[in-house]
Amino acid sequence: MTATKRNEEPIIQVKNISKQYNIGMDRTYKTFSESFTNAIRSPIKSLNSIRSQQDTFWALKDINFEVEQGEVVGIIGRNGAGKSTLLKILSRITTPTEGEIRLKGRVGSLLEVGTGFHPELTGRENIYFNGAILGMKKKEIDDKFDEIVKFSGVEKFLDTPVKRYSSGMQVRLAFSVAANLDPEILVVDEVLAVGDAAFQKKCLGKMGEVAEGGRTVLFVSHNMGAVNKLCTSCILLNSGKIQLIGHPNDIINQYLDNLSQKSSQKRFSPNNEYKGQIFQVALMDDEGNVTSDFPSHIDPTLEIKYILNEKVIGFHVACIISNQDGYHIFSTADTDLNPNLFDERPPGNYCVRVKLPTKWLNTGTYNVAVGIGIAGVETYDRQDAVAFTKHDTGDFGTAKEGSRRAGLLLIDTPWYYIP
Repeated sequence: MTATKRNEEPIIQVKNISKQYNIGMDRTYKTFSESFTNAIRSPIKSLNSIRSQQDTFWALKDINFEVEQGEVVGIIGRNGAGKSTLLKILSRITTPTEGEIRLKGRVGSLLEVGTGFHPELTGRENIYFNGAILGMKKKEIDDKFDEIVKFSGVEKFLDTPVKRYSSGMQVRLAFSVAANLDPEILVVDEVLAVGDAAFQKKCLGKMGEVAEGGRTVLFVSHNMGAVNKLCTSCILLNSGKIQLIGHPNDIINQYLDNLSQKSSQKRFSPNNEYKGQIFQVALMDDEGNVTSDFPSHIDPTLEIKYILNEKVIGFHVACIISNQDGYHIFSTADTDLNPNLFDERPPGNYCVRVKLPTKWLNTGTYNVAVGIGIAGVETYDRQDAVAFTKHDTGDFGTAKEGSRRAGLLLIDTPWYYIP
């Protein structure tokens, strides 16, 4: 990914990019006279205030890479690794603290729900608004208009202000605009997870078409199967730094190996920006002991503790079980327990447990991702949480302990000889 082809200049060049944020700042705005008076009256307090404002956090540090035209680059890493910050810099939404980027061509971005939309404008008006931002002429947008509307599936609401759209509708229209207005560079964040499964599949297919047409795609996702299938190269970010760059399969395996080394219990730091947050996840055996090691005949119990800071309607908590290759095996949500829970949930602390049906899984390590939010609309908090290992103890037939059969499943399949 770093080498140039035919002596052509790469379409994206990122050189020594770093991004620093101030934390713990007093965001109350004061006039100059107020600040001066406060400094005279309470010099020590003012000095401490200045010191607190100097607390900083490096979201990215010394990022370097190049991307050739037509490449599809996956960007993966844990939450807080700096993926979204990097895409915002590449999309010119925010500027780097240090370093420089060089981009050849227009950039179409889909980073957050409603990105680039004016809420008071209709869907139709926002299509032309986004096209103008990309530097396209009206005739160019006219030529693509029908294709954009058809792909988005919001024909009936085209002349409705987008502030009345659901989050899913906004994402469908935003992706359709970004992908169909022919930007040389398409930047897509995990926001696609907001859409339903059918639309996600449709979007992945469209990104494949975009790449085959010679355009460049940068794709952030927690879906390792999609990254492995779609991308030609991959970047692994860790704590704001590039850990590895290479072939998607190699990078994904390294990332998943790192995840599988997590303990069977994990706590998360508080984040007041969320309406709700998961603060602890644990795996337990039948006796309630916290562990990540399970024989083939024992199903892990997953415990999720979370807090809601306000009343939420249409809420759910869910988990996804994936294998080491990043492919989702199955998922489940607490709405399976009681459909009424899907209607409304008041503020407070919650603890929920679920028995994971894993007796039929083959030996190996499996990762558990957990999340809370509104199904198909908004994710409040999603974490790659814990991992567990399954061991074949010889319970099926004459299989020897520790053996591994071919395939994903370990199933009891009796064989009979017919005399």
